[in-house]
Parts: sequence; structure tokens; C-alpha cells
Amino acid sequence: MKKMGFLFLSLISLTVFAQEEPNLARYKTVDQKLKVWLKYTDTLLEKEDYAKLISAAQKGVSLSKNNPAYLSRFYLYTGTAYEFSNNQYEKALINYEKSWKYAQKSHHLKNETSALMRLNYIYYSIRDTVKGKALINYIKQILDTTKSNYSKAVLNGSLAEYYQNNSKYETFIGYQLKAITYKKLLKKDKINLENIGISYLQIGSSYTRMKQYSKAIEYLNEAKPYVKNSPYVNAFLCNYYLQSFVALKKPDSIQKYYNLIYTYPTAKDSLFLNLSFANRSMSDHYINERKTNTAYNYAKKAVLLGQKSNDEEILMEANAVLGTVLYEKGEYKKAIETLKKASTNALTYDKESFVNINKKLSQSYAALGLWKEAFHYNEIYSKSNDEMMQESAKQSIANAEAHYQNKSKQQKIKNLSTQNTIKNIQIQQAKKQRFYLISGLILVGIIGLLLFRQNQNRKKTNQKLQLLNQELDEANKIKARFFSILNHDLRSPVSNLIHFLHLQKESPELIDEATALRMQTKVITGAENLLTSMEDILLWSKGQMENFKPHFKEVQISILFEETQKHFSGIENIHISFEDPQNIILNTDENYLKTIIRNLTGNAIKALDKTPNGKIIWIAWQENNQTYLSITDNGKGGTQEQFKALYDDSEVIGIKSGLGLHLIRDLATAINCKIEVNSQQDSGTTFTIKVCHELH
Repeated sequence: MKKMGFLFLSLISLTVFAQEEPNLARYKTVDQKLKVWLKYTDTLLEKEDYAKLISAAQKGVSLSKNNPAYLSRFYLYTGTAYEFSNNQYEKALINYEKSWKYAQKSHHLKNETSALMRLNYIYYSIRDTVKGKALINYIKQILDTTKSNYSKAVLNGSLAEYYQNNSKYETFIGYQLKAITYKKLLKKDKINLENIGISYLQIGSSYTRMKQYSKAIEYLNEAKPYVKNSPYVNAFLCNYYLQSFVALKKPDSIQKYYNLIYTYPTAKDSLFLNLSFANRSMSDHYINERKTNTAYNYAKKAVLLGQKSNDEEILMEANAVLGTVLYEKGEYKKAIETLKKASTNALTYDKESFVNINKKLSQSYAALGLWKEAFHYNEIYSKSNDEMMQESAKQSIANAEAHYQNKSKQQKIKNLSTQNTIKNIQIQQAKKQRFYLISGLILVGIIGLLLFRQNQNRKKTNQKLQLLNQELDEANKIKARFFSILNHDLRSPVSNLIHFLHLQKESPELIDEATALRMQTKVITGAENLLTSMEDILLWSKGQMENFKPHFKEVQISILFEETQKHFSGIENIHISFEDPQNIILNTDENYLKTIIRNLTGNAIKALDKTPNGKIIWIAWQENNQTYLSITDNGKGGTQEQFKALYDDSEVIGIKSGLGLHLIRDLATAINCKIEVNSQQDSGTTFTIKVCHELH
């Protein structure tokens, strides 16, 4: 839902009246001209005449020249005009950043506060999370030092909106309650009172997201008297009332607030936005009532109005509810098409919507019997849902709320203080009892302190032991991994040598002189390659024993293929080929990727046991700015269940023994790779490695 931040008009005096463009020739000094021109631009902003405001503010910039305070204000107005005329965010951003720069240069805190507030919203709208996070850290620094109640009110509100956008409702409510506290210290004018109402409204909207609808209504009731003269805000207020009453299943209130929304005349974009929101809530209501046809009509209307609003977030939410209705109607293909439209920007705007969209996508694919797609979207749903659940902290929210309000509790505290005074008088009248009581308490306190210190020392000792156990466990895991790698990478070459030696010893008559010479040459080459591989693996193992983490650098795929070919040079009756036509260079950990390639090759060799004319083909290629490596064998293939170790942490043995698919999977994950398998019975198996980072 589009945000309703601290009103920008708080910069402007309420005594502004419309006036004609002033004739600057009548004024002698630059300062006089700037004051008159600023007052004129104020009237244009008050009238929301953004087309004229753009040209007037730009003229103000040219007049200001070396006056940073005026430059900051005129750039601020230029950015506002672009932002509020068809959401021209990129142009608004340029001007807001200039306004911020000149506000800092002139040490004008009020201008800087207003620029920071708008930049916070723009960064959110264009989804620039890096600059958005940096801005939030800067705002916190200002709040730590400023004494301005105005800046504290505005910037605490901006922090609140940032955390609301990231679904951190506990932190949001804490900052929003602080903002309300400082707003109540400001002048009781129309703009400030309306801002207080908006803050209460935003807290109410957060409770609707947390599905605490009765609590949401409490805060919406708090907001109502502050915004009664604002049609724009009242339309949003009615929408959140409507959403809450839909969840609470109050049909009379649902119809009342749905009708009310149509009575508020607002700006064109907010009109379509609010009407789309309202029809989406009505669709939810009729889904709950099992009236899918009626729900479908409201959902279609919500989408059409969302398109007219030119607001990506409201359109995403409308498509999400339409997709849900289509699923309930059994139109699964249409549901999938609509839900995918909604999912494009869902995670950016609302994690809960993103979770629900992926859940419905999974259910829709499952209903069509497309289990692979259903499993894919169910994985996304499960992971996102777990993350969202971990972010909830309702008890902390309750503490933040209690810190702000409940005047009755404050009165109870005063009463308790009076009672304590009476008790102190009674204690003074019994000096002996007091002496013995204090002595006893001191003794108990000393004993308690000793027990406390003993307990603290025990906790520290336990923590150290736990840390040492964790380090030992991690060291054992690393050791086990390297033993597995050594076993798998060295076993096959050594076994080939032993096989030849046994053959030479036990059946020398089967080997003619030419064959013996060829095999001796091959054994020598294999032994040399084995020695090289052993040195390579042991040096890597020694360097990794302390901390099993990848070290990225540029690696040529052709070199890895060449080393792998040497490593398996002793393999007979199987043709292994390597193709790298594009001479690909990757930024990755050479040893991790080399281990994966070796072990997939070893597994393929085992899969070709007793297979005539065995072939293994390694291919590396680039496609759509993405790098892929694949290994294909023409063995007997396997079932999906046999490759379960690639996807399931509980599985540890793949179709081919050796290192194990689970360890291949872990090594691939560590270097940002994904491994997919495609196996057909009696046709062979293909493993594809997708490298998930930019090419070099």
C-alpha cells in the first residue's frame, strides 16, 4: 500500500494565499527577490500546481546561485513537483539529493530533515536498498545529536516507515510511537494534527498485517478525530477499517465502509488506488463466504482500478487476490498466470504477500499434476514463511506500546508511591524491628551475591566449554570431509595401479610384450599424475584445515579439464572427452570446483561399469550471461529417488558411491553453484552445474 508519510506541507505556513507571479524587477536586492519568489513557489505547492511549480522552482535555483539554503529549498520543491506529478521518481531523486547536499552545506536542519524524509520514500519506491540502508544509518546519527522536536518527529516517522516496509513491525511501532510523542510537542496546527492521525493510522495498518484486527481498530479510532477534515487520509482510513472488519466477519460494517470509500473525492491516482484496495478487500470477504463468482467480480474490478492507479504495489496485491480467486474456481492455469504477474515485485513490497503468492502457485501446479513446479514454489513458500515468522516479536511490541500510553497506569504508580510513604512511617516507629530486618536482609543479600557470582562463573565456564565443543565438532566435520575427499580422489587411481600389478603377477602369460610395454608406460604416467594429484590435494587440505572456506580467484575451465583428464588417464574402456570452445574463465574457488569435477567424473565411471562403449562428455558453455558445466554418461541411468541426496540434507548416499552426492552438493553451495540432474533409464545421466555469479 502506498505510504502516507509526514506531510511535506509542514514546511509551509498555513497563511499562504494564491497570488500572481511576482515581477522581480520591482525588487532591488537578491535577498528580496529570493524571499518573494520563495513565497510564490509556496503558493504553487499549496495549490498542487506541479507543472508551474517545476518551472518556478528551477527559476528559483538560478536566482539562488551561491545561497545554499535557498538552493536546498528550491531543489526540494522541484523534486516534490516531479514526485507528485505522475510519480517521476528518477527526476525527483536527482533534485532531492541536491537539496540534501545544499542543506548540509548551509547547516539548515529543517531543509535537510525534509529532504531526508522524501529520499527515504524515493529509495523505497525505486527499490534502491543499498542507498536506503545508508540513509537510515545517517538519520539515526542525526537523531542521536539533534535537539529539534520537529526533526525528531519527522525522522522517527521516516525510520518507522523504513522498518514497516521491511516487515519489522516491532521496530516500526516503536519508532512511530516516538514520532507521535514529538509531534504532540509541536504547534497544534492543521498539518501537524493530521500528521499525528496518519501515524496512528499507520500503526493500525501494521496491526492488520499482523492479523491483530481488534487492536488495529483501536488505533484507527485514535486516528479518526485527527484526520476528519482530510478526504485523502479518510479514504485510507476506511480501507483499513474495511480490511479489519472483513477479517472479523462483520457484514454490516463491511458494507458501510466499502460505501464510504466511494464518497471521498481524492486525487486521481489515490482515488484508483483506494478503490482497488477496497474491491480487493471485498473479494477477500466473499472468498471467505465461499461465493467465488462474486469474489471474482470484485477481484477483476480491483485489478482494473490498480492498473489505472499506476501503482505497482497496489496492482501486485490486486493480482494476488485475483489469482487466489481463480484457484478457488478451479481455473488453475489462469491462476498461475495471474499469480506470476503478482510475484514479480511482491517480495520488494510485502513479504506476507510474497509468501501467500508462492503458496498458491505451489497449490495450483499441484492441482495440475506438475509436481516439479509445485515442489519449486513450495520450497520458496516454506523458506519465506519461516523467515517471516522469525521476525515477529509481539511481546516487544506490547512493551513499546506500554511505554507510550496508559495514563491510568501512571496514576496507579502514584498511588503505590503514597502507600510506600505510609509504610515507611510505620517502619520508623519500630526501630528495633527495622534494625534486625536490615541486618537479616544484608546477610541474605551477601549470601545471594555469593550465589549469584558462583552461578555467573559457572555460566561463563559452561559457555567456554560449549564454544570449545563447537570448535571441536566443526574441526571433526572438516577432517571427515577431507578424509572423504582423499578417499574418493585417490582410491580410483591407486586401484588401477594395483589391478595392473596383480595382472602382471598372477597372469603374465595374458600380456604380450607390446601390451606390457604400453601398460607400463600408462602405469608410469598414471603414477606421476597420481603423485601430482596427491600433492595438490594434500597442500589444499593443509591450507583449509583451520577454516574450510572457499577462496575465489579467476580460473580457466580448460586447465581444470586438462588436470581432470590427466587424473583419469589410467581409465580404460571408457572414452572421456572435454569441450570448452569458448575458453571460459570463472571467478571461483579452483580446488572446490576441481573436487566437484573429479568426483562427478569418478561417479560417472562407476556408473559405466560393465557398460560397453562407455562414454563421458564434459562440456562448458555460456548462455544468457550464465555459465554452465555438464557431465553426461551413457550408463544405465537412475531414478529421481536415487539422486535425492542433491536436494535433501537427510540423504547421504547417491546412486554412485564414493564421495557422496551430499558432499558434492555442499561444496557446490559453498561456491554459489547449483547442481541439477537429469537421468533416463537405459539412456544415461547428465549432471549440470549452474554457476550463480557474474561472468568475468
